[in-house]
Amino acid sequence: MSDRLSPGDTAPDFTLPDDKGGQVSLSDLRGRKVIVYFYPAAMTPGCTRQACDFSDNINTLHAEGFEVLGISPDSPAKLAKFRDKDGLTITLLADEDRAVMNAYGAFGEKKLYGKTVDGVIRSTVVVDEDGTVSHAFYNVKATGHVAKLRRDLGLD
Repeated sequence: MSDRLSPGDTAPDFTLPDDKGGQVSLSDLRGRKVIVYFYPAAMTPGCTRQACDFSDNINTLHAEGFEVLGISPDSPAKLAKFRDKDGLTITLLADEDRAVMNAYGAFGEKKLYGKTVDGVIRSTVVVDEDGTVSHAFYNVKATGHVAKLRRDLGLD
């Protein structure tokens, strides 16, 4: 497992394919605050709740200057189905080789149904306008995470 990021760290740059056939680079978003969240799998119950929650809050997050990037190991085609099926309005990115997840400490050992397995650690990293980590949350809960994140960011 990679080291987890902490506030003050430089956010690792990345370029990943999105759910619409394009490419998204973190460096292209300099000057904006970016919420980068990692989730295990598109179209599973918890991940769907979390993605819908971010989508439901996207307008207020944009108004506060935040972009939202959801990253999973799914293919761009599966992410497009996820977006269309659930009417998602956030940007979904494919990290099929898990390189970005590893760089952010969002892949490694975790508990799943009482067993220790290697997998995606549900995580959220907030990157400021200069590319520096302002907040890093690991092992977050899918349900209620956006409300907690809004409180932690002082948006409520």
